[in-house]
Amino acid sequence: MTTLQPPAIAEPRPAPPPAARRDRRSWTGWGFLGPFVAVFALVFLAPIAYSVHLSLFRDQLIGGTTFVGLDNYGQALTDDRFWASLGRVSLFLAVQVPIMLGIALLVALALDSGRLYGRDFFRVSIFLPYAVPAVVATLMWGFMYGTRFGLVGDINGALGVSLPDPLSPDLVLASIGNIVTWEFVGYNMLIFYAALRVVPHSLYEAAQIDGAGQIRVITAIKLPAIRGALVIATIFSVIGSFQLFNEPSILQPLAPNAITTDYTPNSYTYALSFNGQQHNYSATVAIVMGLITVAIAYVVQLRGMRKGV
Repeated sequence: MTTLQPPAIAEPRPAPPPAARRDRRSWTGWGFLGPFVAVFALVFLAPIAYSVHLSLFRDQLIGGTTFVGLDNYGQALTDDRFWASLGRVSLFLAVQVPIMLGIALLVALALDSGRLYGRDFFRVSIFLPYAVPAVVATLMWGFMYGTRFGLVGDINGALGVSLPDPLSPDLVLASIGNIVTWEFVGYNMLIFYAALRVVPHSLYEAAQIDGAGQIRVITAIKLPAIRGALVIATIFSVIGSFQLFNEPSILQPLAPNAITTDYTPNSYTYALSFNGQQHNYSATVAIVMGLITVAIAYVVQLRGMRKGV
């Protein structure tokens, strides 16, 4: 008589030790992050490191490239041309950015109110200038600014008046600000409008029950709710102002007496590197300008995100 044997039960494999599991998870994460880290190091960290390397040397007629340490930074901190260009873009930032963000915020609030006729068409028309390349926009406005061949000149001839020259030394910075404002109002409007669309409707219903008016709703609900978007737009605008380059460079042939090669810090570094062959000092000015931009943007972020402000 055959005795049935119970089936053999496979013994479970021993679980890997906790340290091995942690190592495997760690390498899995790096596998996902690896491509981004490689590209980030190649296109961001490597140029910065090379610029820092260049800033520590100087090309001399006798001796060639020589290590000078921080001498280039000392020269930059006492460079009148650099500080004049920095003061120019700082004035541009202080005047143009509040105007641009204020217009963008008003447009976003008007769109979000639901009382604007043709809202979709209005939103697209405001955003459309951002889709125009900066070169095309600057050339277009530069043509309109012309007193001999452009719109200003045609108005002067047709009406027999003498409008101020928008490309004169006294007005060219305001003219550049007008171009930048025209380009980026729609971009910032879209940031504010997107933030307004995610505000809970229950807040508006509660405000309506309490009898709050539109101004009270804006100041007590909408503006605090989009504070993060306001801070982000302000930081982007600060960085963009300190990086001002395209508009002055394109307008320079139209206003050679008003826009010089050191009109902005970026224009100055470009002229140093490509016209003056001072690559080491150009890298130094760029690094100093980058540090100033980072510091101001960080202060704006701290100030904007502080509770109760």
